[in-house]
Amino acid sequence: MEIITLINDKINGFVWVTIGLWLLIGTGIIMSCVTGFFQVAHIGHWMKKTIGSVFNKASHNKKEKGSVSQFQALCTALAATIGTGNIAGVAAAIVIGGPGAVFWMWVAAFFGMMTNFSENVLGIYFRRKNIHGEWSGGAMYYLQDGLGEKNRPKALQIIGKILAIAFAICAFLASFGIGNMGQINKIVINVQSAFFSKVDVAPLFGIIPFVPFVIGLVLTFLGALIIVGGLKRIAAVAEKVVPFMAILYIVGSLIIIFVHYDSIVPAFLSIFKFALGAKAIAGGTIGAMLKSAVTQGCKRGVFSNEAGLGSSVMVHSNSDVKEPVKQGLWGIFEVFADTFVVCSITALVVLTSGFIDLTTGHFIETPGVSDANLVAKAFGGVFGPAGEYFIALAIFLFAFTTVLGWSHYGSKAVEYLINEKAVVVFRIIFASFIIVGALATSSLAWDISDTFNGMMMIPNLIGVLSLAPLVHRLTTNYINRKIKGKDDKPMLSYFPEIQEEQEKKVLAGEE
Repeated sequence: MEIITLINDKINGFVWVTIGLWLLIGTGIIMSCVTGFFQVAHIGHWMKKTIGSVFNKASHNKKEKGSVSQFQALCTALAATIGTGNIAGVAAAIVIGGPGAVFWMWVAAFFGMMTNFSENVLGIYFRRKNIHGEWSGGAMYYLQDGLGEKNRPKALQIIGKILAIAFAICAFLASFGIGNMGQINKIVINVQSAFFSKVDVAPLFGIIPFVPFVIGLVLTFLGALIIVGGLKRIAAVAEKVVPFMAILYIVGSLIIIFVHYDSIVPAFLSIFKFALGAKAIAGGTIGAMLKSAVTQGCKRGVFSNEAGLGSSVMVHSNSDVKEPVKQGLWGIFEVFADTFVVCSITALVVLTSGFIDLTTGHFIETPGVSDANLVAKAFGGVFGPAGEYFIALAIFLFAFTTVLGWSHYGSKAVEYLINEKAVVVFRIIFASFIIVGALATSSLAWDISDTFNGMMMIPNLIGVLSLAPLVHRLTTNYINRKIKGKDDKPMLSYFPEIQEEQEKKVLAGEE
């Protein structure tokens, strides 16, 4: 086990720190340049077409067999991205990297908006229908058909196929760890701590902890009911739960922030002060502290919004949208909502709570308080025990919907690697692993899954970067037609038959 841990730590450090974070930021910068910094230049347009259309029935109502609505696709993607990283992850970034980590979280998200945009554009452009008439898309398809396009050199075709398979394998493995057992484990720990801390029941058979087992059984039953029903059932649940949980959490957090209103300005000042190494300069350790702030901020930001991992593309590709760029707009909003809204609010809760010394940037050691329960304690400081109960409920909803979203990602990986028939078996096995996560105590499984999660991003980003010229053409085509009003022929699909079919629908005004 020590050897496995050592090997995993080495790979994880290489994937996430040595190459991964810089590859992520670099890709985001390149894709921002390629699209003319679309996230800023056309902010009014993408806001109008995303959050501005929430009350438009067209964005909710599914019109096409085998697809979900654009809003359902967003909610399912947010269900998978808004998880424990938005609460405990942000707190951990600040405790380890200081308030400056929040700034670098924003930087990663700013450029990540266009990485996520590009992934979704490519996902829609290269998607195809499976035997059930459902859309299938994702990094594995734009690696196989984009990077490995038939008119390219044979070597590139082989590389494209290898990278596509590697991505799908890593997505499959990560779905059980980060997307299932890791989330369930966090639910059990928080629920048991908040509601059953005084329950003392002898372990079943002398080895199985009673409370985690019961919680695991309930979660397995609920999960199986939704997961086995496939994307339509997952999307129906996500569409209702995600807006509810996000709004409830935001409102509760804003109350706490305003209660500590005198700390709001100092909190913001500390973010910018420590982002550029002021804390490090004062302590004479500029390199180490700045590196910690940058690494923790960027890493936790990516953990939270998943921009660059290529995961959410697999559900965005199931949207009933016809225009690739139009779904890309939802990708921009997904990162914006996850990091600039939810994570930023969590950061302010932490920084105004009194547990962080805003003059030094250090975590104030307090009995019973750690990065894992810092947000819960901040809520408890204002709302009493009810605040801690609320955070336990929030983590439950955040983490459980993450499991639902990742079950779809895993199923799409299995569909690509094996076939559509194997998906049903995968869903059953995936649901059964929920109770394993409830009973697990070792962190090694999560660390390994974290590594596979990071390994997904390398082939995905290679695909995005290699297809940057195509993203440029698709974006320019959309801007010319939808923003500048030019009469250009729409670019909708890599496949001629799908292009013709979707073009007819666009010209008929169906989108």
